[in-house]
Amino acid sequence: MSAAFAISGCANAPPVDPKDYVATIIAGRAAKDQSFRNGSDSPVPKNRRDELLPLAYFPVEPEYKTGATLTPTSDTAVIQVATSTGALRKMRRVGTLEFSLKGQPLKLTAFVEVGAPNVDHLFVPFNDLTSGAESYPGGRYLDLDRNLTGIYEMDFNRAYFPYCYYSPTFECPFPPPENRLKVPIRAGERFKTSQG
Repeated sequence: MSAAFAISGCANAPPVDPKDYVATIIAGRAAKDQSFRNGSDSPVPKNRRDELLPLAYFPVEPEYKTGATLTPTSDTAVIQVATSTGALRKMRRVGTLEFSLKGQPLKLTAFVEVGAPNVDHLFVPFNDLTSGAESYPGGRYLDLDRNLTGIYEMDFNRAYFPYCYYSPTFECPFPPPENRLKVPIRAGERFKTSQG
């Protein structure tokens, strides 16, 4: 089955009620705030919780949830990705995710970390034209569950800041040049003010 056919086949499924989708995203954000405020494994230091919580987000827009096809890469070389601590993290490209947002074709590379205990998750770090002004300059992340179909749901309403934004004790990979989008992605986590 071709990827194009698979995507068009998905269109025949009952449409998701936008109100239900928005409510689900908002509920997930509230649960994350609760976990970050009270959880023993919260990445937000106690002395910054009143400053950073609740987390700030762009308004939920269903159009920022889109289908993507993954074209596997033949390049299995290990690449060195810069991180927030100055160290390098070893990553492998899995493939290129091709999708469209607001009528514009875009693509991002999906990665797995070398030596990661679980390679069933794809790591998609990205920068966009909001980075540094409306969102964290070090980029934002999407996580995708790997599957055999090559068809993925890219939901930028779920894009989140790396933990190093909350605390410098975390080491966070920066998006490589190939994942710097030339469009603004006004979805997902953002600064509380335009200046951060």
